[in-house]
Amino acid sequence: MISFCLSVLALLLGYLIYSRLMERIFVIDPNRVTPAVSMQDGVDYVPMPVWKIFLIQFLNIAGLGPIFGAVAGAMWGPSAFLWIVLGSVFAGGVHDYFSGMLSLKHKGESITEITGRYLGTGMKQFMRVFTILLMVMVGAVFIMGPAKILNDMTGGFFSVSTWVWIIFVYYVLSTVLPIDKVIGKIYPLFGIALLFMAIGIATVMFSRGLPIPELTWDNLGNMHASPEKFPLFPMLFVTIACGAISGFHASQSPMMARCMTSEKQGRPIFYGAMITEGVVALIWAAISMSFFGGVRELNDVLVAQSGNAAYVVNLISNSLLGKVGGILALLGVVAAPITSGDTAFRSARLIVADFMKSKQSSIKNRLLISAPLFVIGYGLTLIDFGIIWRYFAWTNQSLATVVLWTVTAYLIKERKPYWITLVPAVFMTAVATTYILVAPEGFSLTPEISYTVGVSVALILMIATLLNLKRFRSEPAVEAVA
Repeated sequence: MISFCLSVLALLLGYLIYSRLMERIFVIDPNRVTPAVSMQDGVDYVPMPVWKIFLIQFLNIAGLGPIFGAVAGAMWGPSAFLWIVLGSVFAGGVHDYFSGMLSLKHKGESITEITGRYLGTGMKQFMRVFTILLMVMVGAVFIMGPAKILNDMTGGFFSVSTWVWIIFVYYVLSTVLPIDKVIGKIYPLFGIALLFMAIGIATVMFSRGLPIPELTWDNLGNMHASPEKFPLFPMLFVTIACGAISGFHASQSPMMARCMTSEKQGRPIFYGAMITEGVVALIWAAISMSFFGGVRELNDVLVAQSGNAAYVVNLISNSLLGKVGGILALLGVVAAPITSGDTAFRSARLIVADFMKSKQSSIKNRLLISAPLFVIGYGLTLIDFGIIWRYFAWTNQSLATVVLWTVTAYLIKERKPYWITLVPAVFMTAVATTYILVAPEGFSLTPEISYTVGVSVALILMIATLLNLKRFRSEPAVEAVA
């Protein structure tokens, strides 16, 4: 219990202290006119109040990650607490803040275009394909997950395939309609449901005195049921993504940058939403480790359920919050992925529109871009959910790595403290590279080879960056990339 409380406190202190440092480094201008005001179009560039933007950003980035990812990550033990805290404060919060503020600085541009500004045209072209693939993959993942939960909640009243089509219809509407017509109206309600779920779970966990494992030296080891198959590094750092750092967030932030009316809103919206998500992840990691009696018992349950985190979420919610509370909690769990899936498709539409220079004020243009994306997304739902989820996890963390290097390049060019993103960029490079080499869905190489190559790639990039600091700084800040 002490470790959990200290972890929550550390997240709050991270927001109060470290996020202010990020704001000072970026140097905000509260009087500068934002794209929501100067480029208002009634579709994507729409001014909104800060509380509403915060809830939309929180739901956009939450998805299944801080819940399902935290449940799965708890299988490694209390070391999950350490990653959630350090990841959220020093990696995820920094990643989200700078990616959002750079979009705000450049008229609400998508992360693919921002990458091109600071890493060159070649990387921009790669990121266009890579990010759109991730967005469609996210949409597919966040269709099947909630469809299965809704099927369980309604006792099979509708089949899973019927729920898939219902969710798809909603996705189409939320992707093509103005952002304040659907997303701006229902997200605050879903946000309340998601926060109620987390607060309710935490309250019952405390009142019943459930035995949350402490973060001790002995507990920092790998407590997973299959430690040889699932080494703590890099598996834990990919499994718990949205609750610590996630490249998906950088794809969502430009949507909110197009709705902000002041640069001073960036800290609570971008960094604050990440910290809030970290708290949610901590709660679910803690309750997962304690509800069944310990980490070993959690592993036994998840192994018996073939890794189905939805089973754990359903059981915990209904057991701790009662029937009504359980339904509300599960609605929060359903709302989170659905409200990430719809904005994933919307983000994909905006990315395509940006590089095609297609005006989105016309609903015809929005539909022409969206239709192929939905066709691909539906095709992905026909593939095994577990396979899609694992590839999504690696792709997601790889995108986060590229974004961290992009921000590092920006900070170097602007002669600002670049170490704040260089350090997490190097670490995440090692994580993403090692994972794809050692994972079953990757190259399945031995841990020794994978660790050596992963760490070597990270160090080579770091050394190359440090050796070329003078050249990078001599180049003028990029204003546009054709």
